[in-house]
Amino acid sequence: MLEIIEHKIVGQIEDLEAKVPVGPNLQGHAAVLIALTEEPDPQVILTKRSANLSTHSGEVSLPGGRWDATDPSLQFTALREAEEEVSLPMDDVRVLGPLWPRTTRWQVHVTPWVGIISPDIQLSPNPGELDAVFRVPLSFFLADPRIRTDRIIIDNQAIYLPAYRYEDYEIWGFTAGVLTEFLVKILGASIGRRDDVPLRALN
Repeated sequence: MLEIIEHKIVGQIEDLEAKVPVGPNLQGHAAVLIALTEEPDPQVILTKRSANLSTHSGEVSLPGGRWDATDPSLQFTALREAEEEVSLPMDDVRVLGPLWPRTTRWQVHVTPWVGIISPDIQLSPNPGELDAVFRVPLSFFLADPRIRTDRIIIDNQAIYLPAYRYEDYEIWGFTAGVLTEFLVKILGASIGRRDDVPLRALN
């Protein structure tokens, strides 16, 4: 019986390839990785995009990017992009799970994934995409030393996001929003709207 089945499969391999799904259609989706070092005061891995890029040049972001048709899942997308961008081996990340998908101002649907990595891991920026990779302690964000609050409109709703300066890096926009949601909803931090810092309207 097995020989008969094997014969049929071999004889119809091209037809089978056409019928087997290659994965979900996630066009317009992306994924980022919140990579946290496993230590008493965890640090989060952030990147500074290359000044030569055509979009979001020079901005601070989390490792990640657009879903590719060969990616079996958005978790894979986040891990693949992190490996490509900062040389973080996929197998060295202990993935805890996804956070809530967010939509950018440019209607890209982004799912953040939380992962744990060794504090001793050596990372390096991909020179074609990044100018730097750096780490920020979570305690920095928990203290909420924001320099201003940014207001953006997404789906006709006003959203207020903190903006921070850490060393020579300004952390704002989508990246700050993802980190703030993680701190508030997962760690129970009290980070809300503040009136003691400047307000900047982005749209």
